[in-house]
Amino acid sequence: MLPAARYALYFAPPSGHALARAGAAWLGRDAADPADHRPAPPERGEPWRYGFHATLKPPMRLRHADDQAGLFDAIAALATATPAFAMPALEVAMLSGFLALRPREPLAREHALWRLADACVQELDDWRAPPDAAETARRQALSLDAEQQALLARWGYPHLLQRWRFHLTLSNRAPSAALVQAAREHFAAALAEPLRCEDLCLFVEPTPGAPLQLARRFRLGATGPGAR
Repeated sequence: MLPAARYALYFAPPSGHALARAGAAWLGRDAADPADHRPAPPERGEPWRYGFHATLKPPMRLRHADDQAGLFDAIAALATATPAFAMPALEVAMLSGFLALRPREPLAREHALWRLADACVQELDDWRAPPDAAETARRQALSLDAEQQALLARWGYPHLLQRWRFHLTLSNRAPSAALVQAAREHFAAALAEPLRCEDLCLFVEPTPGAPLQLARRFRLGATGPGAR
């Protein structure tokens, strides 16, 4: 039990996929390896801390700090009920001033990936503690529109459901032109390989500000135990 911990549901490439290796090399840290303590490369400090991922359900503290087992059971049930699926083709692109891997074509709301993100937000919300005043103030300072304010009030985060944008962050804000070109070259081979969403990935921030770690993978469509 980690009373101060935050838990997040992320997409992360399968561990043996070229994109997983490319992402860990790019950020200078493998979030699946607790012993990997390499420093962040230049212009990548923020994504380094969060690990190579795309957010499905943003980091949250547990409503009841001793109910980690209940959360794990709920994640396993959601994963078991969700078949694995092919991921959209991705490309290196800019998003709101930072560099990210984004779908090459617009993602339809009915796509399996968007449906999974919505399910993570809605079906696991009973385990989420409301954000504290500092978290709320920090997010309200982001010049949110009325719809985002409503999402923040209801779900604790403004960039989800109809305002969700799938992305794997690659840089801090305002990356240099050299970093953008380096990212395109670095990820070209990995992005050419077919990619599937096979797991729900649980990341944990053990203490405030600590690097997040990939704690468990919950296999999609599993007929046996959902975690591995």
